[in-house]
Amino acid sequence: MLYPYETLVDWDRQHLWHPFTQMQGFREEELLIITRGEGAYLFDHLGRRYLDGVSSLWTNVHGHGRPELNQAISRQLEQMAHSTLLGLAHPPAIVLARRLAEMALPGLTKVFYSDSGSTAVEVALKMAFQYWQLRGAPQKQRFLKLSGAYHGDTLGAVSVGGIALFHDIFHPLLFETLEAPAPYCYRCPEEQDCREQCLERLEEMVAAHHQELAAVILEPVMQGAAGMIPQPSGYLARVREITRRHDVLLIADEVATGFGRTGTMFACESEGVSPDLLCLAKGITGGYLPLAATLATEDIYRVFLGEFQDFKAFFHGHTYTGNPLAAAAALASLEIFEKEAVIESLAPKIDKLSRLLAEMQTHPHVGDIRQRGLMVGLELVQNRDTREPFPAARRTGHRVILEARKRGVILRPLGDVLVLMPPLCISGEELDTLAEVAYESICQGAGEAQKGPQSV
Repeated sequence: MLYPYETLVDWDRQHLWHPFTQMQGFREEELLIITRGEGAYLFDHLGRRYLDGVSSLWTNVHGHGRPELNQAISRQLEQMAHSTLLGLAHPPAIVLARRLAEMALPGLTKVFYSDSGSTAVEVALKMAFQYWQLRGAPQKQRFLKLSGAYHGDTLGAVSVGGIALFHDIFHPLLFETLEAPAPYCYRCPEEQDCREQCLERLEEMVAAHHQELAAVILEPVMQGAAGMIPQPSGYLARVREITRRHDVLLIADEVATGFGRTGTMFACESEGVSPDLLCLAKGITGGYLPLAATLATEDIYRVFLGEFQDFKAFFHGHTYTGNPLAAAAALASLEIFEKEAVIESLAPKIDKLSRLLAEMQTHPHVGDIRQRGLMVGLELVQNRDTREPFPAARRTGHRVILEARKRGVILRPLGDVLVLMPPLCISGEELDTLAEVAYESICQGAGEAQKGPQSV
């Protein structure tokens, strides 16, 4: 049923509470209502077209309206919309578990489904905790996180988060964690090598607390919500070596980085790292339906095996765990990855985007350009030479994305870090548009007009 735009706006203002949004200011802005998607584009209520520059919050992979995904969901819907995995099974969940285990990093053979990135992390935390309890090491209850970490919004995920703006208010509800410095090299306070300083501090903490540490958790290669913070080459491999040496589990949160975002299917592949627990969500269904998975090693799984009266089972689950429609979409997405050699086709796009970004380096308000694959963060600053940030009240990042919207591109900032994270299906011409509009919008939103990037 279609409703007039004015009616929808009125009802939105009356009833809808938007996530991560200061509603007081938001209610005063024009409401952009998206009605459909096609390829790399979204369309609003007036039929205006927008390039989806952030993959609908980092989820869309192959484009909107992909016939293969639509048909897979439709075929499954004709059979069954949902059936529980508690004591039962169904083909899509079984087959998808097999496919994920086959393609995942070595050693990750068991798949536990949930429904979002946050819940995938909750599962990993609880698995890691219970693993050590069952192993006879009940003192290993703590977790080490990185500064600036974001692993979701449920209380366990928030406990291992490190973004004060998001998390501090909930501190009384959280469990205590250890925090190691993330290699935010652009704003590193250390005078020496940022990578080595951060690794040395992490290793010191793991060595000092390994007897009580259950796991280290991190977003491999690129910290997303922290502001698109890339880890220096070799950092992840060193963390894996440190955790192994001190008998501490490694949890890799690839909710944002998985399924091709950094140029490989999983970011951990770039450094030959296999974690003990791997968290997946967002792009797992191609951006179509909510689904998440936590992959575990055979070693972890076997510790949970026992007689019924031993009560070693993992007492955790979700109503829609492994939903058949979502699993069918995920299987169709993986078929597209294989059939269209999506990962193999990314290198030219990544190189092109790198060249386009390089032309922004001289802009007086672009302080730092951070890229891993098709994940990009442009840190906007008031003074490039001193790296002085804009005043928070100015909302420079928000101004920039509103300018981009006028030019037909949807972006979303992380504070004053402008995020570019297009669907993997984006074309070369669309990359030109994305970079050109981003640059023009920075010029307008940050107040300095410069010559922008050209098509390459």
